[in-house]
Amino acid sequence: MAGPAALIRGVPTAVHAVTMIRMTCGCPSGPPTVKLSPGPNGPESPPMLHLTKLAVGVRDIEHLRELQAERAQRNPPLRHRTRNFPRRRDEVVDGGSIYWVVSGATLVRQRVLDVIEDRWDDNTACAGLIFDPLLVAVAARPTRPFQGWRYLRPEDAPPDLVQGKRARGEAALPPALRRELQVLCLL
Repeated sequence: MAGPAALIRGVPTAVHAVTMIRMTCGCPSGPPTVKLSPGPNGPESPPMLHLTKLAVGVRDIEHLRELQAERAQRNPPLRHRTRNFPRRRDEVVDGGSIYWVVSGATLVRQRVLDVIEDRWDDNTACAGLIFDPLLVAVAARPTRPFQGWRYLRPEDAPPDLVQGKRARGEAALPPALRRELQVLCLL
């Protein structure tokens, strides 16, 4: 069985891509480091808590954006329904975000505006996590699968990515290779 960096036949692995990037930029230590910004509330933030959740069936951030836009238009407000109500609700809505795990890596976060008592389509009770529609890319972090959602302390959350200049040739990379490089925090 091939490792996680192994891709479709004929496409270089992420390790080969790192070597190619190092060779093209002329840096023995590799490309310049990614600039990161602090979390949503800065260093003096009030007590808060984040959530993390698997985005099941989602291919990438753009796919998540499309699915959420469709869902928000069909049944506003933008929300995710979940069986269990967070006992620490007040900490989550006090500036917390949900960090989405997409294809095995935490890639994006989204502010949680509220947690409400909601109903499934069959009228059974559930919790509704109400989101800000803005998706914020974060430093990719490999994440093992888990069920449901988990609490995430602010100090354990990956930092936001500061959108800067893209690497030369990044747009030409195959999506699977780009995702591998993001997981390795190289893009």
